[in-house]
Order: sequence, then C-alpha cells, then structure tokens
Amino acid sequence: MSRPSTPDKPTVLAVIPARGGSKGVPGKNLAAVGGVPLVARAVLACAGARRVTATVVSTDDPSIAEVARSAGADVVLRPAAIAGDTATSEAAVLHAMDAHEAMTGRRADVVLLVQCTSPFITSEDIDGVTAAVTEDGADTAHTVAPFHGFIWRETARAEASATDGVGVNHDKATRPRRQDRPQDLLETGAAYAMRADGFRAAGHRFFGRTALVRTDPARVLEIDEPADLERARALAPLLDPAATTPTADDVDAVVLDFDGTQTDDRVLIDADGHEAVTVHRGDGLGIAALRRAGLPVLILSTETNPVVAARARKLKVPVLHGIDRKDLALKQWCEENGIAPERVLYAGNDVNDLGCFALVGWPVAVAGAHDVVRAAARAVTTTAGGHGAIREIAGWLLGPALTR
Repeated sequence: MSRPSTPDKPTVLAVIPARGGSKGVPGKNLAAVGGVPLVARAVLACAGARRVTATVVSTDDPSIAEVARSAGADVVLRPAAIAGDTATSEAAVLHAMDAHEAMTGRRADVVLLVQCTSPFITSEDIDGVTAAVTEDGADTAHTVAPFHGFIWRETARAEASATDGVGVNHDKATRPRRQDRPQDLLETGAAYAMRADGFRAAGHRFFGRTALVRTDPARVLEIDEPADLERARALAPLLDPAATTPTADDVDAVVLDFDGTQTDDRVLIDADGHEAVTVHRGDGLGIAALRRAGLPVLILSTETNPVVAARARKLKVPVLHGIDRKDLALKQWCEENGIAPERVLYAGNDVNDLGCFALVGWPVAVAGAHDVVRAAARAVTTTAGGHGAIREIAGWLLGPALTR
C-alpha cells in the first residue's frame, strides 16, 4: 500500500513483521480479534495513519502474505535466515527497507516498526510516533503508557533454593504515595519510529534522542500467550471503534446460518416427531431486499430437517444443509461462484460457525450468540436470531434502499 509523497513531505515506510512460526500461540499473526486477523488489524491501522506513505508486511508465510495483500499492504517475502525464532525485528525491518526501495525506487526518510501482536494499536498512535520524528526533531520514538505499579524481582539467597523479593523501582522500607513517585512509563511494544539513515547506521531502534509518545493504557496488550489472545477477543467489543458494521461496498455475498440465526433456536416437536421452528417475517423482507439489490444469498446449515429447505424455497435462495464441515462447503461455494471469501458476510450464532468465521471477511454474530462466537465476530447485531437479526444486517448493507 503506497501513497504519493511530495517534496516537502517525508517518505514514511511502515514495516509490519509477521512471520509464520510462533511457539507461544501457533498461527498467531492470522488469529482473529474482533473478527479481523491480527496482521490485517495492523495494516488497517497503518492505512488510517495520515503520515504513513507506504505499508509493507514482512513475512515468510504465504497465508499471511495473502491476508496482508487483501488488507491493502505490500508484501516482502522474508528469507529463512531472518525468519527463525532468534531473528530480530530489526533484521526484518532492514530487509524490508531494502526490498521496498528496490521495488519502488523510493528511499524511506522515516521507517516505522509496527507490531501486529498489539491488537489495539490505533492510527493515532502511529501518527504520533511519526510526528515525533518528522516534526519534533526526535531521532526515534515509541509508544508508552503511564505505569504506577511497584516492580519486584526475585534474587537468590545463600540458603539453598531460597529467594528474596527485591524492589526494583522502589525501596522496600519506603513506600511513597503514587503522586510522590516519579512517573514511570511502560513501553507498549506497539509502534516505533526511526530516522531511516540513523537506523541503518545504528542497527537498533533506540539511537539518538528518543521521544516517548503516550497512549491509552486501556489499549495496551501484547499477545504472547493463548490467554492474551482470549483477553484481546473479550476486549475487542469494548475497544474497537463502534462503527464496525459493513456497507454494500464491503460485501459481495451474504451467507446465513439457520438455527439460532434465522430462528430463536427453539424446536417444536409434535407427537409424531415432526419438528417446527419460528422465523421472523422481517428477515424474509430483508433477504428479499438483498436479492433485489443483486447480492447473492446462501443458507448454510448442518441440519437435515426439511424445514430448512422449505424456508429456502419460500425465500427463493439456494441452500446447503446437512453439512458437517460448513467451512469447506462455504469455501467450495465461493470458488464455484467466483466470490472472494474476504468479501463475504457470514451470520451465525454457535461454535459450529467458527470455521466459517475464520474464512470470511465479515463474520457477524447475532445477539444472544455463544460468547465464543461473539468474541470472534467482527460485528454483532442488536437483534437476536429469530427476532429480525437478518433484517438488521440487510439494513446495514442497504440503508435507505431497504425501504424501497
């Protein structure tokens, strides 16, 4: 992803290292938070930064490269020599700088290191560290957050297997009040900016005068362990921007789960074992409006109950039901219809929808969905399944057109 530069505007290259190997969290850089892979979240944050002129993802993994390109970044394939567990971020950035210059003929004035393992980094954070270098005269800059805690470290004692707790930023015998202590600042690990020539000469990210750019402590989270990823997913509905619902410009097809998404997840069974479900008329109107607008609609269900097929016939949409692996069926349907999965909205409510959530660009959970599903969604309806959730989704995509 590149933007035109002008003679009075420095060229700012954002580099996002994202190798395929991860021991702590396998497949970490493709893990979704708020329904968006971590590497794509970083690319989108760079895309929103006004001072960034080009964004490059450095990777050795084809799947990461595909997601990065779909999100709008350029990709530099990292050689194996700097893609192992001991490879440094600095090595990846230096390689990406050289590769990008060879591809574009443009030499960066400022280079950024943006970490996709910080899922809640913002475009303002990225612009902040950039401005500290391009406008305020710093050689390097990075994001920090105010920190008020007392830090302790264990040290060995003379006795066998004994340790002693030692204060690092305080004296054990003196515990000053927070307002009487110097303000400590925690390095967030999210964004770093460096003068490109100085970075090449020094080989590390903290040369010269370093500016500290404060960010919101509530957004500071680095994903190093599986528990970090679960926390990030739980926090995404609170910390991601409120305007996360898609429009018709974002979506080329709509795929809908059935039970719990188009129904209220209850089943009525008569004495002969016949099953019946309750649907919402508003959902039918919404699906009809999507069809009129030219958006392909598919119903995808694991259920073999004939009521699913009957509902699809009434709505005049295709249906795939009795499907064990919904994600494989959806992938095949996309291929047969020439639709890119990242341009698909999939609406679901339970854990058997997670495979499809990982495949599409717009995973949507209906209100009342399983907590794990809500955490994996990119958007959540305010209306429950069987009570007009699909009508709500159609409203996102069609807006005023839905009433015509």
